[in-house]
Amino acid sequence: MPLFKKKESKLLQIKEKSNPLEKDIQEATEQNLNEIFGLDYISSEFQLNGLRVDTLCFNKESNSFVIIEYKKDRSFSVIDQGFAYLSLMLNHKADFLLEYNERNKNKSLNRESVNWEQSRVIFISPSFTVHQKAAINFKNLPLELWEVHYYDGDLIEYEQIEPFENSENIETVTGGNKLIKEVTKSIKVYDLDLHLKRGSENTRKLFQSLKEKIMDLGEIKENPKQLYVGYRISDSHINFVAVHFYKEKLELTILIPDKNLEDPKKWTRKVPKSFGWA
Repeated sequence: MPLFKKKESKLLQIKEKSNPLEKDIQEATEQNLNEIFGLDYISSEFQLNGLRVDTLCFNKESNSFVIIEYKKDRSFSVIDQGFAYLSLMLNHKADFLLEYNERNKNKSLNRESVNWEQSRVIFISPSFTVHQKAAINFKNLPLELWEVHYYDGDLIEYEQIEPFENSENIETVTGGNKLIKEVTKSIKVYDLDLHLKRGSENTRKLFQSLKEKIMDLGEIKENPKQLYVGYRISDSHINFVAVHFYKEKLELTILIPDKNLEDPKKWTRKVPKSFGWA
């Protein structure tokens, strides 16, 4: 959908610039990683075992590494390259830890402090082909596609290509692909079904009612994690509510200032600062 700028009572279309340079996309992304993706920058052009990682990042929320690749070539295979990078990471954990620790002198990681199951690869490009977009339509795939658009007036838009809902796993169509089979055993992508199975019929009904009210608030994105289902505004990286499933109850963690909390029945308790919410 085109973008417009209002000038008095007229709408003027903002024209999209064609063919942004890959190095410009990489530079803008790396300098604004936290604002765009909520990630911490580690390094650029990290070379290992014949592969080069364009941007290496760390996700503090999931304690995991994220690889970002910038693409202008429209012929590459999303699945093949994505799983090759994930395999590189899983088979060279010590090298990724060393890269992080050498770049962050005031912090340090070890194997146990990283959640390797949550490793991800993000591809960024001005555009993807129909086949590339279709390639991510599998259940729980640890790959993301983002298109970046440059407009007049120094405007830049990052848009995630959302996969269609699909219950089919990648292994079912790749047959005996050894690399994909090894990676999918080690990488976990959590979904809503995992949490629904933890509850009873009553809690599932309660959750569906709660979810409808949350989604009615506007452009809300569901964010299933290992221990909870988070909800955030589409352009935010912070969950404003997290739903924890138990057999006979739901427990909510809500991000809200103390002064705005209305709780006459005293049902809430303050989350400790150590949880990282405060």
